[in-house]
Amino acid sequence: QEKFERNCLLEMKKRKITFLCLAGFMKILSDNFIKKFRYNIINIHPSLLPKYKGLNTFQRVLKSKEKYTGCTVHYVDEKLDNGKIIVKRKISISDKDNILTLKKRVQFEEYKAYSNAIRKIYQI
Repeated sequence: QEKFERNCLLEMKKRKITFLCLAGFMKILSDNFIKKFRYNIINIHPSLLPKYKGLNTFQRVLKSKEKYTGCTVHYVDEKLDNGKIIVKRKISISDKDNILTLKKRVQFEEYKAYSNAIRKIYQI
């Protein structure tokens, strides 16, 4: 992980990248990496945070018989799925939903949420 992050930082510096948008990244960045980009890394998570942080969110949401779920775009900080929330999108859960149908519906909302979050950050 240390080598990966070092290489990423070198490439980002070389390309003058100052803002990161994570999606489906599935790696936990080190505190050191996050501190170098404080409030310049955002992520999208397939739940209405702070509920269902981490993995297997759709399975856990269905098992808990939630009536609603959705997605959250948030700033990345040193804790998993914890940073300041930028945008949430909420959907209702149908009795007919399963992991795959719910995932597909949430992903549709994620596309909207991510672009809304970027516009909000840059006030476009």
